[in-house]
Amino acid sequence: MLMKKIILPGCILFLTMAGLAIAQSSGQLPKAVGSEPLLTVAYQQINANFTGEWQQYGQLFTNLQQFLFPRLFLLVITIVPVIFFFHYIAIGPMVFDHSGKQVYCYNLFVRIVHWCAALSFSLLVITGLMIIYASLLGGGAIGIMARTIHLLSAVVFAGFAVFMFLVWIKDMLPALYDLKWMIIMGGYLSKEKKPVPAGKFNAGQKMWFWLATLGGAVMAVTGYFLYSFPANIDTLRLSAVIHNFLGAAMIAMFIIHVYMSMAAIKGALGSMISGYKAEAELKILHSKFKY
Repeated sequence: MLMKKIILPGCILFLTMAGLAIAQSSGQLPKAVGSEPLLTVAYQQINANFTGEWQQYGQLFTNLQQFLFPRLFLLVITIVPVIFFFHYIAIGPMVFDHSGKQVYCYNLFVRIVHWCAALSFSLLVITGLMIIYASLLGGGAIGIMARTIHLLSAVVFAGFAVFMFLVWIKDMLPALYDLKWMIIMGGYLSKEKKPVPAGKFNAGQKMWFWLATLGGAVMAVTGYFLYSFPANIDTLRLSAVIHNFLGAAMIAMFIIHVYMSMAAIKGALGSMISGYKAEAELKILHSKFKY
């Protein structure tokens, strides 16, 4: 039911908008009545249906851009790392025996896709924050450089995100045991090593996957409008608000993902280099995984 009512219409809408954008950029899309392209008219209609008239919210938008968003991103990049710092001090990392049996989990293609997506997304995070705090960095050439790298990184990430979606979607589908994983927070709040209900990927990794792929698609569309689309002020305001809120959420999840892979589990990062995971780790952290 969810697939029919939300996911399929959303995918169709995204693909339609993307197709119109490509056609418009190649000069093959006819102009609508007046001076605005057909895609602008279509997007304006969507805005009207979902948000109504945004013109009256000009001051609110200014306050969001100048005050709320800089503080929101500052909270994300300070509080989230501080929380994990105290977790590392109080609980410490999980350590498993990597000298025993190794299980081949990720083939070469999957690892290449992961690292290309990871590196491009890292650049998106860095340059995105540079754009948010451009005035503190002096603006000018630094801001222009950040926007250029941000755009190029977005194109690269969008391409590899498609591969990630196709490669991992089967293993990333929700399961009932994911609810238990969330209740016990994956076992990360205890020093005891008890089997945790998770398949090849746990609930946290699944949330990150869906946010990165579907959220990334929305970020790509809104980013396109913010960078180059000849849209009116209402469309740009809505795009900026969506882009910033999603960006803050994705940066928070990115920090969590980095901490888990580099500090919370000793040797976890190596699995995306060699493709192998220690069986001792799988039995505890991925007890539902059939390998």
